[in-house]
Amino acid sequence: MPSPAADTTTAAADTPFSTLIRTASRDAHTEAHDTAFMGEMLGGRLGRDAYTRYTEQLWFVYRALEGAAERLSADPVAGPFVRGELFRLPSLERDLDHLHGGTAWRETLAPLPATAAYVARIGEVAEGWPGGYVAHHYTRYLGDLSGGQVVRDVAEKTWGFARKGDGVRFYVFEDISNPAAFKREYRALLDAIAADDLEKQRIVDECRRAYALNIAILQDLDARFKLTA
Repeated sequence: MPSPAADTTTAAADTPFSTLIRTASRDAHTEAHDTAFMGEMLGGRLGRDAYTRYTEQLWFVYRALEGAAERLSADPVAGPFVRGELFRLPSLERDLDHLHGGTAWRETLAPLPATAAYVARIGEVAEGWPGGYVAHHYTRYLGDLSGGQVVRDVAEKTWGFARKGDGVRFYVFEDISNPAAFKREYRALLDAIAADDLEKQRIVDECRRAYALNIAILQDLDARFKLTA
């Protein structure tokens, strides 16, 4: 009879990769959503300055992700995921121009330590490990298409931004008319990824790492925006 370990391995091999990566990252996703900073921001208990600082950190992350996209577009592993309709950097810059009342932020903005660590990791995998890049791509963009819409709704109601206008354009995917269909297509790309089972497990582990790096940014922000009694 096959051993229990063999049964587990076979079950994992038979599971669609999109399901495997979503299941493996579920707890980390919940942890990110439940951080003190995100909870306070989504609860409307933090000011616009906190939202601005959060948006600033996202700019560094997406500059790293999208700065590597053109170079990886022909890669057999990462290339299929490089989709122009997902790019967020132009929208982030428009939001930050609005939040800062001009473009001067571009000359003075610096990442928080946790953000710098995250950006460094994205640069590392983009340079030498396309599968790792996919893990970070999945963690950010699929989250933006899903839970990011909650952030947009709160921001519009709490700080008075125009619906899908300046200040929240990062969360508006104008070139994706059917987000549900797009996510199904994205998951099909995951299921067809050019990777063996060992590489898929490495990608899953990197996805967990990506969530940990995101959580570290939220914790760094929380340390700077502690509510006073």
